Amino acid sequence: MKLLEPGEALDGFTVDECIHSGGMAHIYRVHYSQGAADPGFAMAMKVPRMTAGDGAENIVSFEIESQIMQVLHGSHVPRFVAAGDLDRVPYLVMEYISGRTLDHWLGTADTASVDEIARLGAALAKAAHALHQQNTVHLDLKPANVLFREDGSAVLLDFGLSCHAHYPDLLAEQLRKAVGSPAWMAPEQVVGIRGDPRSDIFAIGVMLYQLCTGELPFGDPQTAAGLRQRLWMDPVPPRKIKALLPEWLQEVVLRCLEPEAAKRYPSAAHLAFDLANPSQVTVTARGRKVQGTGFGTHFKRWVKAAGMHYQASPLPAQQIEEVPIVMVAVPHQDATDTTLYSLRQAVARALGNRPGARLACVTVISPSQTSASEEAKSETNVHRRYLTTLRQWAQPLDYPGHQVSCHVLESGDVAQALLDYARGNDVSVIVMGAATHGLKTQRFIATVPIKVAMEAPCTLILVKQTLPFELLASAQDKPGASDQGYSDSDAEAQTPPDSAEHDLYGDDLGPLG
Repeated sequence: MKLLEPGEALDGFTVDECIHSGGMAHIYRVHYSQGAADPGFAMAMKVPRMTAGDGAENIVSFEIESQIMQVLHGSHVPRFVAAGDLDRVPYLVMEYISGRTLDHWLGTADTASVDEIARLGAALAKAAHALHQQNTVHLDLKPANVLFREDGSAVLLDFGLSCHAHYPDLLAEQLRKAVGSPAWMAPEQVVGIRGDPRSDIFAIGVMLYQLCTGELPFGDPQTAAGLRQRLWMDPVPPRKIKALLPEWLQEVVLRCLEPEAAKRYPSAAHLAFDLANPSQVTVTARGRKVQGTGFGTHFKRWVKAAGMHYQASPLPAQQIEEVPIVMVAVPHQDATDTTLYSLRQAVARALGNRPGARLACVTVISPSQTSASEEAKSETNVHRRYLTTLRQWAQPLDYPGHQVSCHVLESGDVAQALLDYARGNDVSVIVMGAATHGLKTQRFIATVPIKVAMEAPCTLILVKQTLPFELLASAQDKPGASDQGYSDSDAEAQTPPDSAEHDLYGDDLGPLG
C-alpha cells in the first residue's frame, strides 16, 4: 500500500504526517475529520506494509494486534479507537502517547545510573504484569516497544506478535516457526512455545543487561543455531564488564536471563518488587560471580536442552495468581501475643503450599516516633529497631521456596500508607488484624482495618484474634461452654481500656467520612 499523504482522508480520519516507517508498518498522526467529536487525546494510525516483497507475518500480525488491542485496557497500553477492514484498507487507530522509548537511554554516551536502571526496570515490569493479568503475553518486548511517560510510567507498544490466552494464536497456527526479535527472544520462544509470561521477563532481563553494560547479552544472532545457544548458555556477568555494578543488580538481571523459565522470577510483579527494594534482594553466587560459566556446565546444559520437552503454560493470569505477593500489616504497639500469633497463622494459610509466593511484612510508625524516641538518636536506628522486631516475628514463616522481606513505613495516616504500599507493589493479598472494637462502635468510628477494607485494591483478610490460651481452660469449665462461639463481645471484653481511642495500628480514630 502506498504511503498516505498529509491531508488525505480515510474513514473519517485526516492524516497529519508520517511519524514512523518501519519494516512491518507505517505510523501516522491523525485527527478526526470535521463533524466528529474530539476524543480528548491525540491519535495515531498504524497501517501495515503489504507490498509484494513483505512476508505473510505482516498481515497475520495486523489481525492479531487488531484483535488484542480491542480488549486491552489500563494506563500501560494505548487506548483503542478504530480498526479498518482487511479486505479494504487495513489500519489501527489508537491513542498517541508522547514520551521517550527505552532506546533514548540506550543511546546516551554513558550508561544509566543504578537508581535509574532500577526505576526504568520496575516501571517496565509493572507494565508487563498489568498485561499478564489480562491473559496477554507481549512476546516482542524490546527498547523500541517500551515508551516512558513524563511521570515515569511505562507504556507497551506493538502487539502484533503477542498472544492472548482467550483467542486463537494465529502466528503459531499459520507460520509454525519462531517469531520475534532475535536479540530479546526467550529460549522457549526459540523452540516455538508461546504464551508464557516469563518469556517477557527474559526480554526485560535483556534490556536491563543493555542498560547495565551497553551490550546485548547474547549478541544479535540471525541464524537458528545462533538463537538456540541461549537454551544452555549464560551471558558474561555484567560485573565483569562494569565492575562497579552492585551485586544485587546482577542477581536480578541474571535471574531474569535464566535459560529455564522456572528459574526466573515467577511473575513480573516479583521482579518489580526486587527492583524497587534492592536492600531486600537475596544475593547468591549468581550475583557475586565475575567470571563466565565454564564449558563443563554449558555442556551439561546443552545435553539437557537437547532432550528437554517444552510445554505450553497455563493461562498467564492463573500462573501469576499461583505466586502472589502477600502483605501482612503487623502492629507495633498495643498488640497482644495472641494477636501476633493469630496474624502469623493467617499468613501461613494465605501462603499455603505456593512455592514462589512472596511475603512482605509491613509496619507503619508515626513520624513523631523517630523524632521523640529516647532509645535511638537517629531515624536510621529507629527503623533498624522496628525491622529487627519484624524479622523476629516473621522468622517462623520463612519457609523454603518463599521470599520474606520486612519494611518499616513512616506516615501519619496508617491506612493510606498500607494502601499505597499495596498498590505500588502489586500486592495480591493483604492480611491484617480486625478492629478490636465492637460492631456498634465501628458504625461510628473508622478504624484502620475499615479504611483499608473500603479501598483495598486486592483481596483483604481480616484476622480476629483467637481466645487467649490462658482462658481456654476456664472457658471449657463454664456451663454450656461447648455451645458457645467466639463473638465480637468476647473480643471487646479483652480489649485494653484505652482501645476506644486507638486501634491495633496506633492510629487515632476519626469519624467515618
